[in-house]
Amino acid sequence: MSTIPLADAPGLRAPGRLTFAIRAALAAVALGATIAFLVVSRHPTTRTVVPLPRNASTVVVLDVSASISTDTYARIGGTLAALSHSGARVGLVVFSDIAYEALPPGVPASDLDPFVRYFTLPQESQLGAAPTFPPNPWTNTFTAGTRISSGMELAHTIAQAQSRRPTVVLVSDLDDDPQDLAPLAAVMAAYRRDDIPVRVVGLDASPQDVTLFERLLGRAVPVTQAPTLDQVPPRDVTGFPGVLLLLAIAAAAALALREAWSPRLEWSAG
Repeated sequence: MSTIPLADAPGLRAPGRLTFAIRAALAAVALGATIAFLVVSRHPTTRTVVPLPRNASTVVVLDVSASISTDTYARIGGTLAALSHSGARVGLVVFSDIAYEALPPGVPASDLDPFVRYFTLPQESQLGAAPTFPPNPWTNTFTAGTRISSGMELAHTIAQAQSRRPTVVLVSDLDDDPQDLAPLAAVMAAYRRDDIPVRVVGLDASPQDVTLFERLLGRAVPVTQAPTLDQVPPRDVTGFPGVLLLLAIAAAAALALREAWSPRLEWSAG
């Protein structure tokens, strides 16, 4: 490209530097938005009751202690139904004062679906007779008090053995035995130390218990209210990828604005 000598070329140096700086900044924004788009698109999350990374191994810790009333059974059923639609890989730990592994880690989330029937109120079979929840496998064995630390400790052991990044989801009314608070604080500290994310789904939990658990989590992780069965869609619904759309628009806009500043103005001193 030929150039036209200008006698006042030194006066154009400042606008030239400004143009270069703006074009460089827009190029950096476009590059950053593109990288963010790629990172977000590679790590999708499933939003059911709580966000679950698809590439994570999720351990569900379910409270079936005596403190769980029949009023909250529908919310347990709703939570299990929602998680069963997530498409994730899960394990299941149930607890009262003791805990045991009901499902090994890594099974399809759909394996939680058979447990939903234990927390589903059947239709009225006799006129005037109120329906009752069917007896579950823990009705006669898990009748003691609540020790949330027992379930969380077993889940922590399971999570540490996973090759995938683990996530633990506690489903409970959070009404813990006062004698269990110190062991619970210790095991929650272990989760923070090992950087294992914990999500909490409350079963009609009291505000005091919610506040306690939000403090034990040690980060801005809210306690999610459990849904009832009639609030759960029949299948998992993929949300609109709003973040990806915004990142794509940002990258495209930055590139368009950068091109608007082209071609570069070139000159030489006369």
